Amino acid sequence: MNPTKPSPMDPLVDPRLETYALEHSSAEAPHLVALAAETFEETAVPQMMVGPLEGGLLALLVALVKPRLVLEIGAFTGYSALSMAAELPAQGRIITCELDERHAEIARRHIAASPYASSIEVRIGPAAETIAGLEGPFDFVFIDADKAGYIDYYEAVLPKLSPGGVIAVDNVCWSGKVIHPDGHPDTAAILAFNDHVRDDHRVEKVMLTVRDGVTLIRHRRPA
Repeated sequence: MNPTKPSPMDPLVDPRLETYALEHSSAEAPHLVALAAETFEETAVPQMMVGPLEGGLLALLVALVKPRLVLEIGAFTGYSALSMAAELPAQGRIITCELDERHAEIARRHIAASPYASSIEVRIGPAAETIAGLEGPFDFVFIDADKAGYIDYYEAVLPKLSPGGVIAVDNVCWSGKVIHPDGHPDTAAILAFNDHVRDDHRVEKVMLTVRDGVTLIRHRRPA
């Protein structure tokens, strides 16, 4: 998520195809519909919200990984955290980091009104400081914050990732600007991050063209 994210008027996926995918995926829960509505009404950049298709992907990944501890870097208004919380195992919890107090207030209010209030903790402040104060291990990490910080966040969480853990990173296709660079610092940051992960032999990775692109990363299995 980032206020400088390219406009949704330049979509990576044909909107008709994305609508078709939504029509053939599980429906949004009512509390997510309410949160999305407020996000579009009350924030200047509602496209930063992951939305139902990516939220559903995150929920399914959490269901498969069965994490005891999820770390989210970039809460925005809480849609992604609430999506993941629905599939947490018993005793599972989410720590989500947000720098913007207004966005965090919306997230906290909707989390408190949801069935998952006891499972999600919102921490306000620089994510790097929050990560440094957590021992881990993290079983699932979702990175969706300032693009300039992506490599630092990745390097901070990787040593604390559990052996079977997964990192999911959002916006890695950056509305197609990774193949049509525009000179913007955020585009350069995404390009640098993508190359950094590509060249990292410690991990296995796959980049998906879901919405604005999601890379899934895990520790490389021993030979």
